[in-house]
Amino acid sequence: MDLARSSREPAVAGTFYPADPASLRREVARLVRSELPARDAVACLAPHAGYVYSGAIAGRTFAEVRVPRRAIVLCPNHTGRGAARSIWPEGAWRTPLGEVAVDAELAARVAHEAGLTPDRAAHLREHAVEVELPLLLRARERTMRSGDAPAAAGDPLSIVPVCLAGLSLAACTAIGEGLARAIGDEDVLIVASSDMSHYLPADTARALDELALNALVALEAEALYRTVALHDISMCGVVPATVAVVAARALGATRATLVRYGNSGEASGDFDRVVGYAGVTIER
Repeated sequence: MDLARSSREPAVAGTFYPADPASLRREVARLVRSELPARDAVACLAPHAGYVYSGAIAGRTFAEVRVPRRAIVLCPNHTGRGAARSIWPEGAWRTPLGEVAVDAELAARVAHEAGLTPDRAAHLREHAVEVELPLLLRARERTMRSGDAPAAAGDPLSIVPVCLAGLSLAACTAIGEGLARAIGDEDVLIVASSDMSHYLPADTARALDELALNALVALEAEALYRTVALHDISMCGVVPATVAVVAARALGATRATLVRYGNSGEASGDFDRVVGYAGVTIER
């Protein structure tokens, strides 16, 4: 199949979130709450587990930001497949709510400036971009309905999917700086897709996750990366989060806000072995 023209099919519809369009539409409407005030953001961090576990935190995060017509969605590589710095350059991603086009022009700039490799393999079975898309679509629809939306508000969402494997701090910094150059003064939201600590008692997970989140909210990319390594925090998306902070700072971000923190035990009732989730917004 031609990479440039291919469509990426859903990999986790029916498991992480509903595959039935009507059911999914109801779910995202419930999770992305329309009564919350949305504000401009340079970037955000959102979790990517099944909606029953992390959907409320991800939905609340996207509800609190104005989602422009273009988003760069950064995720970790859970599968080990494909290029370490993978970008899906053209085509579309299919969801139960319809296709989401890949912004080929922005993707080409991102690939050039950030040194990314056009690649399908890293994305085909990876869930961490896919899970965000129905929520982003709902939040984008809300932005288009907003009375104070910009002129381009009528344009549907388009994305640049980026999947990053374990990379050095220097590599994260270079990619983040490249993202900022590719974006320039254009209206693009950076989304870092990440869960926090995995399979620890809830109190232990929270204590470790607070260390990472304190660095992230302080917009200290190096401290975030080194804290996760030093304390062996199983934050799967530390690389995307570090890249996002570097890019956001280069684009003028000055503050970040923890929207909400929680864990899987809130849904499962098992607090002995949880996964932590956090939503963070980053603004100028």
